[in-house]
Amino acid sequence: MSDELTVPDELKGNVFITKLSELYGWGRKYSLWPMFFGVACCAIEFMAASASRFDTGRWGMDLARASPRQADLIVVSGTVTKKMAPKIVTLYNQMAEPKYVIAMGACATGGGPFKEGYNVVSGIDQFLPVDVYVPGCPPTPEALISAYMAVHDKIQHENIKQVRWYRKDPIPAAPVPLLGGPDLIDPRQIDEISAAANEQETEPASEEPAEEAVRV
Repeated sequence: MSDELTVPDELKGNVFITKLSELYGWGRKYSLWPMFFGVACCAIEFMAASASRFDTGRWGMDLARASPRQADLIVVSGTVTKKMAPKIVTLYNQMAEPKYVIAMGACATGGGPFKEGYNVVSGIDQFLPVDVYVPGCPPTPEALISAYMAVHDKIQHENIKQVRWYRKDPIPAAPVPLLGGPDLIDPRQIDEISAAANEQETEPASEEPAEEAVRV
């Protein structure tokens, strides 16, 4: 018995056949609610992309959300500092599944021209699962729209049976980095860092012979 469905000739102009997962993806990709986290120059390009000339409302995402509880797409742009990174991860954890991340601009993707700075994070992907990277300093509105299309394509091809938010097991939150001293600490490595510190404290100090004073 064939699995193919036969559509009568008189209905071929009114009926289309698709899979449930494809229909579900089609509905979700045109109903994204973005939240923009701009900390530097690239923010102005996001505003330009959202204005009437480029009209991102054509894809159902013209209104940016002010709360992570209402968003399922976060666009991170600008220079991410070590003080700001924990806040971004906290906002990401407050977003409902399914959620997506766009790293916009050279700074958000890899640190940009400030990556050698003592307080700059070399890319937000060190702490968040980035779905799409947008190069540029700053990237153009067309580049951001291209990133939106890439997210749409990813959503369209996701399988309902394989995505993690439909599984029974709870989804673990992204670990929020801790600002300990001059650098960020991954909370998953605290035990390892503590063990290394204790090992250094227990090592006996090497005794070096005291240098004799030289009278000039």
